[in-house]
Amino acid sequence: MKICVIGTGYVGLVTGAGFAELGNEVVCVDIDAEKINHLKQGKLPFYEEGLDELITKNVARKRLSFTTSLAEAASSAKIIFVAVGTPSRADGEADLSFIIQVAESLIPLLHDYKIIAIKSTVPVGTLKLFSEILELGGKKKGAHFDIASTPEFLREGDAVYDFFHPSRTVLGYDKPEVGKVLHELFLPLKSPILHTTSATAQMIKYAANTFLATRISFINEIANICEKVGADVMEVAQGIGYDKRLGEGYLRAGVGFGGPCLVKDLKALIRLAEENGYEARFLKSVLEKNEHQMRQIIYKTKQALQDVLYGKTIALLGLTFKAGTSDVRNSLSLKILKHLKKEGAKIKAYDPKGMEEAKHIIPEVTFTSDAYEAALDSHILLILTAWEEFATLDFEKLKKTMKQPLIIDGVNLLDADSMRKLGFVYQGVGRG
Repeated sequence: MKICVIGTGYVGLVTGAGFAELGNEVVCVDIDAEKINHLKQGKLPFYEEGLDELITKNVARKRLSFTTSLAEAASSAKIIFVAVGTPSRADGEADLSFIIQVAESLIPLLHDYKIIAIKSTVPVGTLKLFSEILELGGKKKGAHFDIASTPEFLREGDAVYDFFHPSRTVLGYDKPEVGKVLHELFLPLKSPILHTTSATAQMIKYAANTFLATRISFINEIANICEKVGADVMEVAQGIGYDKRLGEGYLRAGVGFGGPCLVKDLKALIRLAEENGYEARFLKSVLEKNEHQMRQIIYKTKQALQDVLYGKTIALLGLTFKAGTSDVRNSLSLKILKHLKKEGAKIKAYDPKGMEEAKHIIPEVTFTSDAYEAALDSHILLILTAWEEFATLDFEKLKKTMKQPLIIDGVNLLDADSMRKLGFVYQGVGRG
């Protein structure tokens, strides 16, 4: 099948490369000429495990190509996937500027019938807006186009795996013929396929991300209580994770949730509820708890340094919002870093994959070549991203280079007893 994918971010690139691997002919299009030129040269705009090899293989097989020309990408495509960004506005509402721009750009290109599948995370009502734009431009639904919702459930760092091993596929549409075509396209992935309306498909995506955010805020609340009563949240999470009604996913206490999706989608759902006459107080409390958790790390750091940050050197390990990616968008680590700098702390930071992106946001920070250089002459070490590399450091060697043997482990990556035996003053999250 011939496919066009609009947008070459995490979702667009993984989707395009994935469908090419399944034997389809895919053209990915983006208005960013520099990004497209880099992709044609085999250079990815971000790190995602396994994606480089997947793209290289399918470009060589001539099943995957890149262009800045939407006309070229869409001309022979049977299905057009829209995977552009929908960032948050100041009030939390999803910014649909890129979605609207795509709809307007497609008007002169829909000479023959195409299915337009919205993969971007958008609020209910967006597909209707998209259709109205096309119809105002003289295109007839059913003759020139039909529109569907095909939400993505890809985890950054595991996106390639998730594409080929989905837990479910959700297809939202209003015509059985559209559902049949999409069903055949996704069938090789061998996942349960849920056929529903576009509104329900969009709500499934928002509900899934909101529930994940809720689990993280929940376990962080439990972690803070554990600290007060002398319990260990790691064992608490293990204990409740055995319950099949609860499961074990997203029950790891830490700095909170960041990244490009959970916060954005939570805010958008809150705003959507308000626009429809409902105050989502529970969802607001999940968001507030997340902000509180980030402040807890700052508080612990100040407490460990006797409330004096000015002039202190802080080694910060981890800049990306999670391990396995180069993405620093909405990284809580960067938010914590900025706060510490405002109070006069000197920051030495290291991350295995995220430093190039971080340098564009916080260029005044000292970036180091490895964790040992970051720890040299530091008063305290903060671990804010759970990279496996940090768990295997030679902490005895590292301790000898620090001015004070203080560790704040914001992601509970290390073994507390082992760190204390080495002579560190160690604090995790909810570890008693």
